[in-house]
This record gives sequence, C-alpha cells and structure tokens, in this order.
Amino acid sequence: MFFYSIPYGIYGVLSMKKLIPIYVIGLVVFVLISVATNHAVTAFHQTEPILERVCVVIDAGHGGEDGGATSCTGVLESQTNLQISLRLEDMLHLLGIQTKMIRTTDRSVYTTGTSLSAKKMSDLKERVRIANETDKAVLISIHQNTFSDSFYYGAQVFYNTKGETLAKNLQRNFVDYLNPGSRRKAKHADKIYLMEHVNSTGVLIECGFLSNADEEAKLGTQAYQKDLAWNIYLGTMQYLNGQ
Repeated sequence: MFFYSIPYGIYGVLSMKKLIPIYVIGLVVFVLISVATNHAVTAFHQTEPILERVCVVIDAGHGGEDGGATSCTGVLESQTNLQISLRLEDMLHLLGIQTKMIRTTDRSVYTTGTSLSAKKMSDLKERVRIANETDKAVLISIHQNTFSDSFYYGAQVFYNTKGETLAKNLQRNFVDYLNPGSRRKAKHADKIYLMEHVNSTGVLIECGFLSNADEEAKLGTQAYQKDLAWNIYLGTMQYLNGQ
C-alpha cells in the first residue's frame, strides 16, 4: 500500500509551484529511507530548513496515564497515535513546513489536577492553549476510533469552523488511497472539546477502528502507519498550496 501511494504523492509535490526543488529531492530520499528503516523519525528532521508560512501543530492524542482506547489485542491508542504523529512531523519538516509537536513521548500534558478526570480536562486545555498561542497554526490531532460493533472500519476526519477544506482533502485521500469503498465523509465536529476551542484551522483524524481486528492489525504495522502519515501529509500540502 505504501508503494501504491508514492506516485500520487510525488505528483502532488511536483505540482506545488512554491516548493523549492531541494525539498522535493529530500522528500524522495526520505520515502526511500523510510521503507527500509524501523524508526519513526529520521536524522533529516534535525537538518532541513524551515519555511515560515504556517506552523502545523501535531497533536498525538492521549498519552501517559490516559492511554485512550484499547485495541482488540490490548494495544493502547496513545502509542499508535504517537507513531503516526512522529512520521507526519518528519514528512512535513522535510518540505520546510514548521511543525510543533504537543507531545513526542508517552506522556500527558496536564498541568493541574489530582483525579484522572481532572487531569484529562487539564490536558485538553493545555493542548488548546498550545494551539491557540502558536502563530499561523494548523492543528492536526491524531486519534483512533472504536465501536461496540467490530464491523466498522476506515479513517474519518472531523473539523472545526475553519478546518472544512483541509478535512475534505484528507478524507478524499483516505477514501481514494487507503480505504477504497469507504463511505465515510468529513464531518463538522460536534461536542469535541478540542475542536470547539481551537481558534485556528483544526482537524481531528480518527485513523481507523481499533475494534476491527483487520484494521487494528494494519494500524499496528510500520507500513500502514507510514501510509497514514503520507496521506495526511499529502492532504495538508494540498491545503497549504490551495489545491
């Protein structure tokens, strides 16, 4: 699946008039290296220059004491969220897009509270604060879905008032390249605290269903995590370049 998504991704990159050729070369090198490596983050992350058009704030959902949903094989959502987020950051960084990670390790970001519920609320408020205090922010929050019926599958994007265009780009790529046949559509976020309180463009991506055994198995692989990160990267670059 990862190799299948590369040609479309490279076409999307080459069509971006404002991108400097060296970034395109860097991305191709990254893709080739990422196929062979087990690491979510490469050394390129440390060295490539940054363009200052926007700052993509990447929010790996949950973390630490709050593991989020648990997959049908016992894997915590927070771990999968982080791996996808780290890969996404690397891809964006290689193209000169400034990024900010809300977390880079398995931790919560709460600042107050003693009970778990109080810590969770503090954690959410801190994520909102980071996004709202970031100049020219575009928030991408990475999550996994779950449901009582194991039949359901597929990525779905939720968006705030300013995030509709980005969300539809992302959803289209998911359906076209990751989940063929999926009828899922991007939806305006309803009663999602993060989306309701972030002032800038914001999307929350449910990358798949941990309650679906087949999808959960894919979500646990490096190859599928790279596929997800690539398609999020591609939809984000399309959005930033007005495509």
